[in-house]
Amino acid sequence: MAGTTIPRAQIATPKPCISAARRIPSSSILCFGNDIKGISCAKLQSSSFISSTKSFSKSFDLNLLKCERNVIKAMSGASDNQPLPGLPVDLRGKRAFIAGIADDNGYGWAIAKSLAAAGAEILVGTWVPALNIFENSLRRGKFDESRVLPDGSLMEITKVYPLDAVYDSPEDVPEDVKTNKRYMGSSNWTVKEVAELVKQDFGTIDILVHSLANGPEVIKPLLETSRYGYLAAISASSYSFVSLLKHFVPIMNPDGSTISLTYIASERIIPGYGGGMSSAKAALESDTQVLTFEAGRKHKIRVNTISAGPLRSRAAKAIGFIDMMIDYSLENAPLQKELTAEEVGNAAAFLASPLASAITGAVVYVDNGLNAMGVGVDSPVFRDLDIPKADRS
Repeated sequence: MAGTTIPRAQIATPKPCISAARRIPSSSILCFGNDIKGISCAKLQSSSFISSTKSFSKSFDLNLLKCERNVIKAMSGASDNQPLPGLPVDLRGKRAFIAGIADDNGYGWAIAKSLAAAGAEILVGTWVPALNIFENSLRRGKFDESRVLPDGSLMEITKVYPLDAVYDSPEDVPEDVKTNKRYMGSSNWTVKEVAELVKQDFGTIDILVHSLANGPEVIKPLLETSRYGYLAAISASSYSFVSLLKHFVPIMNPDGSTISLTYIASERIIPGYGGGMSSAKAALESDTQVLTFEAGRKHKIRVNTISAGPLRSRAAKAIGFIDMMIDYSLENAPLQKELTAEEVGNAAAFLASPLASAITGAVVYVDNGLNAMGVGVDSPVFRDLDIPKADRS
């Protein structure tokens, strides 16, 4: 989650494009709305630097979108050097590395979009076995609809790196993994190697996002979890955050921000969320506290984690009861609405911005308030109580 370096050839489109070396700085600012206006485009670059530009209008459907290609970049009225009115989430000039994006429907993707909407440059680390599918989907425009930002432009991904955060350095990789066909053709994908490549390619970053979790025995109760399954969950879901900071913090600019994703199972019992995953999330939150001190004192870096509510993502569906958790949240959370990935992404953009310059070591709950509840009010024992309910008609 490269050995052989992926070719970095530049592929030209029929229309003129802006190269990586002469890219127009992003000047879009995060806004909290869904209106799509005007005509815009975006350049997409992965491990093979690919320029892809598209004209987009609210009245055009996706098929027409794919037929028209023009180099027109959406720009805000203010230049990158001008202060903006009000109190915006402004990440222009910042560079973010998001570890753990493999599709377009999880929290990692939503965080990348919000950071991009606020003006940040986006780098992505994708699990090695999922790399080809992810890059091909980007190249073929399968994610174009979900790349649309609030100003109508498309999110740009400057580069995609193969990454498996379970391994810190090449010496840690077992022989059976090195020779596994799912890893063939990729190289330099351990945490240390990816950090070195990012330094070589870009010098520094400002924002580091950990959107990684895996528990091979997550559907097993804790009493039935093997030592291997338990330790694998800890390794992939919590120590990977420690490793990312260890290797990326040295290339982060002062006043940078790191963000991870946790879950309420770290502190409350969630039946069905097993295999050591609840322990891994608890470790992640504990490590956040310690890393806050160490990264803050040594490098002036902030460390926070977002405790997000249930989302119907591909990864969550593997647990098997995500629909039940979403229904439970709808019935019992103070805010009776389904949580969106965008809401988590916007919270991350705020935490990464100068507006949160004094916030570090925090577990920020983005779950419609479900964490505050001590009981499930949909229980029959409360049927005689006059419990207010939201009008969802």
